[in-house]
Parts: sequence; structure tokens; C-alpha cells
Amino acid sequence: MSVSVTQSIALLSFVVRDYDEAIAFFTHALRFSVVEDTPLGAGKRWVVVAPPESQGAALLLAQAATPEQLAHVGNQTGGRVFLFLHTNDFWRDYHAMQAHGVKFAEEPRLEPYGRVVVFFDLYGNKWDLVQPNGA
Repeated sequence: MSVSVTQSIALLSFVVRDYDEAIAFFTHALRFSVVEDTPLGAGKRWVVVAPPESQGAALLLAQAATPEQLAHVGNQTGGRVFLFLHTNDFWRDYHAMQAHGVKFAEEPRLEPYGRVVVFFDLYGNKWDLVQPNGA
């Protein structure tokens, strides 16, 4: 008898300098929602943000607690694109992000997989905003 295994990546830990500045960026510039913000004591919080109506992974905002962690804020992948934000309306999100001061590394372009542009979060991590073909 075969046993069905269901797994998914639910959260990605995202190291931040400060909970509140990160929440402000994600909820204003990227229009994410705060899924949870629970105090854990001693200044720690369990803060989860995600795109509205998202069925995918969410971000667990983890405030840097050591000098080593703080050194990685903004460079969590050594300068590579870190996260890929899919959208069903590229131009809506691109213009909203521009209006909120999000910095872009390039002009939007068409690729075989869809329309894409690289942008920076508040700490300098690189992201792709992608409207996949057929979305």
C-alpha cells in the first residue's frame, strides 16, 4: 500500500535589521499582509508576512540577534537574486512599487518564461518581479 506524502515549503526566514521597518516596507511597498505578529518575549517576535491571497511560502521576519546575523542583512544570497515574486499584473505591481520608492536594477524585460524586472528590497537583497507567461 502506497502512502501519499504531502509537503510544502511554508516559511522562509528573512533576516531583518528591525521588525517594524521591515513590516512597513513589505506592507506598503510590496502590499503584503501581516499574517502573524506574536510577541515571544525578550524583544523577539514571530512575524510572518505574505502577498495577499498567496497560496505559496510566506516570509518569517527574523530580527538579527548577533553581529554575524546583522552582517548578512541585505546580502542573504551573496548578491544573487534571492526571491521571486509572481504576479498576475506586472505593470500594476511595477508602478505601485515605483510609487513607493522601490529601486530597480534594470528596466523590465521579456524572457521566454514571462515579463521580469530585478528590484531591491529595503536592505538591498535582489528580487525578481515576474509575470509568468499565461498569468
